[in-house]
Amino acid sequence: MFKKVLIANRGEIAIRIIRACRELGIATVAVYSQADSQSLHVSLADEAYCIGPAQSSKSYLSIPALISVALTSGADAIHPGYGFLSERADFVSICEEHHIKFIGPSADAMLKMGDKANARATMEASGVPITPGLGIVNDTATIRKFVEKVGYPIIIKATAGGGGKGMRIVRKDDELDDAFNLCRNEAQNAFANPEVYVEKFIENPRHIEVQILADSYGNVIHLGERDCSIQRRNQKLLEEAPSVAITEDIRKQMGEAAINAAKSINYEGTGTIEFLLDESDKKNKKFYFMEMNTRVQVEHCVTEMISNVDIVKEQIRVAQGEKLSYKQEDVKLFGHAIECRINAEDYEKCFMPCPGMIEGYIAPGGFGTRVDSHAYTGYSIPPYYDSLVGKVICWGRDRDEARRRMLRALDDYVITGIKTTIGFHKKILNNYNFISGDFNTSFIEKNYPEVLSKK
Repeated sequence: MFKKVLIANRGEIAIRIIRACRELGIATVAVYSQADSQSLHVSLADEAYCIGPAQSSKSYLSIPALISVALTSGADAIHPGYGFLSERADFVSICEEHHIKFIGPSADAMLKMGDKANARATMEASGVPITPGLGIVNDTATIRKFVEKVGYPIIIKATAGGGGKGMRIVRKDDELDDAFNLCRNEAQNAFANPEVYVEKFIENPRHIEVQILADSYGNVIHLGERDCSIQRRNQKLLEEAPSVAITEDIRKQMGEAAINAAKSINYEGTGTIEFLLDESDKKNKKFYFMEMNTRVQVEHCVTEMISNVDIVKEQIRVAQGEKLSYKQEDVKLFGHAIECRINAEDYEKCFMPCPGMIEGYIAPGGFGTRVDSHAYTGYSIPPYYDSLVGKVICWGRDRDEARRRMLRALDDYVITGIKTTIGFHKKILNNYNFISGDFNTSFIEKNYPEVLSKK
């Protein structure tokens, strides 16, 4: 059993991990930057240490600072949350060198999935469906030969990419050279790695992901799928589980593919296999592997609500060397859940970040309503990190009940002093195409093009 866990993160995910540890009887250590000294996770943990100035590179991304605090505080494990160092294989190795357990997969598994081109090759070898594509490419001549076979459009992606960065869609030949160079430059600037790969671009797919849990004894289960198709520039805004686009047959196929993917790399912990669902042929829908996230995700909450499985606690138990608490036949999904990410942004001005002090804060409640947040009255949202204020998750016996409950919860959610995306989420939930389930990743572009361009 772990005696003390250091949480190498901030905000709502740090609080989520602190609460899970407390229920397991594990002491917690928070870390914070100077800009986060008043963040709620600092006061909720058993111990808290400042690890540097506001810049992430000098605080939350500072491996020496984190290891120093872990050793000083006597922490025997580190939970990375999501973002920051959560998918850094070198951090995993350094933790191991200092005899600190990293709550997540091995460095080897992370490397296999962290490089997107390598992940494609690994999945293809495991029999998981992938889109037609090329591995790492260094020139456009190779891409043009590929296009002769599959045609445009294609998408160029950074092998070390994430968060929608280092991606370019190419629809015609005279766009290729500029897109290739721009993608490589952006990849170098964002990830210090200019390598890119190419895939056939699937027009207007659904973005579906499958939650998996795996232990060190070879046991792997899945907890069904989430639909994450409501996005703005590849950034998720709203997620729901299960997906209205998935039949039982496709759900079974996706679940099996996700389990095979995890087993093929001896995966341990919680992770997500992301797929693109091609609905161009409504009778014969096809799905393709997109990537694997080797960490807990922001939207894990909707899966928890319909599966009644505490994903974070299970992740910690597995890291302690325990077997999974569940077998696949134990997993029973019930009802429907929707999550809205509430950000400190002005959606009427192209989602411009709006950091600042929260003058008034009242979180919604009631049956089937959950709020994960680090915000409170008097708290200042710093300008240095992502703009997430909190997540509202609502469960219902069916999708419509979950949708109506979310609308009620958003009406109850009071945040004053800053701009938020609450109003935009209400628009989505009242949109006919969303209500009918007729949407894909182009939903925002088609229904609200005005929010994608600055006025």
